Amino acid sequence: MFLIKNTTIIDPNSPANGETVDMLIDAGTITKIGKQLKHPSAKIIEATDLQVSPGWLDIGAQVGEPGFEHREDLQSVAAAAAAGGFTALACFPNTNPTIHSKSEVSFLKNHATLVDFYPIGALSRDCAGGNLAEVYDMAASGAVAFSDGAKSITSAGLMKRGLEYLKGINGLVINHPNDTSLSKGGQLHEGIISTQLGMKGIPALAETLMLKRDLDLLAYTNSRLHVHNISTAESVKLIKIAKAKGLQVTASVSIMHLIYTHTAVENFDPNYKLSPPLREQSDIKALLKGVKEGVIDIVNSNHTPLEVEAKKLEFSYADVGIIGLETVYPLLNTFLKKHLSTAAIVNLLAIQPRIVLDLPIPTISVGEKANLTLFQSTKEWTLTQSAIRSKSKNTPFIGQAFSGKVLGIINGNFTNF
Repeated sequence: MFLIKNTTIIDPNSPANGETVDMLIDAGTITKIGKQLKHPSAKIIEATDLQVSPGWLDIGAQVGEPGFEHREDLQSVAAAAAAGGFTALACFPNTNPTIHSKSEVSFLKNHATLVDFYPIGALSRDCAGGNLAEVYDMAASGAVAFSDGAKSITSAGLMKRGLEYLKGINGLVINHPNDTSLSKGGQLHEGIISTQLGMKGIPALAETLMLKRDLDLLAYTNSRLHVHNISTAESVKLIKIAKAKGLQVTASVSIMHLIYTHTAVENFDPNYKLSPPLREQSDIKALLKGVKEGVIDIVNSNHTPLEVEAKKLEFSYADVGIIGLETVYPLLNTFLKKHLSTAAIVNLLAIQPRIVLDLPIPTISVGEKANLTLFQSTKEWTLTQSAIRSKSKNTPFIGQAFSGKVLGIINGNFTNF
């Protein structure tokens, strides 16, 4: 039993939205909301500038298990997610074996405890881009969407078949647009920095060319598409036009692409080697505008845990990706506070991800299950390596000072307090 004291509710669907109240949680359920509540046996949770919202959900995290437990297992990714304020993860299928049948979907769903796991099934068998996977069986077993995850769906035929098949069950296809015939061998964004460093670049065209294809196929099939991790101004423009036409398309951007440009790689820090690559300031401007206008629906972590042997290498040999679950909110609150209110951040992290996946949205009301994220927007702190819950430590933010910290989560009977 928990008694949360003097917390401000940030939930557009709550009758107490914007109010500073006490909240009693008993057996995983919100039983009372009011002023000056007391209970003799409840554990008290209180902190300066405490705020509470519906639990956050991240789309596209790499969970590691099964097959890559040396990078991340389900216990460590749940701990990292909870530390970052996420009560749920919609997991990409790039495991070994791939999440491409009902058995792998069931495996993930049955391991949910502190954090709920929502499997994203592979669109193609083994995420190999060939034959369509068992999408109907996976959907019946609890897969919330279908994607080849970190691998872009390069075959237009496969994308068309996937969109057509899933239309019958109102299913969702997720794709990260990247034409590998243009990006193969690229190390960073194609521009002045790649030229100065003498490295092969990844042009913005690699993203937008595939995005145009996907939007054309979406219009042809009248299905549902989520465009994962856009990074260019042109992509924002294309999605805005598609939405205006009434296409069922949503989009996400990773937190890194809202803050950092390709100049971050000038010192060859492999932790800034990402997929998609960091772009230019003009792209950041367009992406931020897209977020504020609702063209971009969600901000995600792009959580990609990697072992030291894969990341601590010369820039050109290092794998792409960083861990991100534990730093999404601190980055948003520290660097984008003038652009995004706390309510806007909660919408991006808690409300819109569930709308995209067509999942129930938790509500902070008496009688509802407690699915809560507690955070402090003015808390000053510094990230240390020992505090990282992920098994992997591939992040550029060790030693970084932040403003805004997650205090913990409550997810039914499970908490990390």
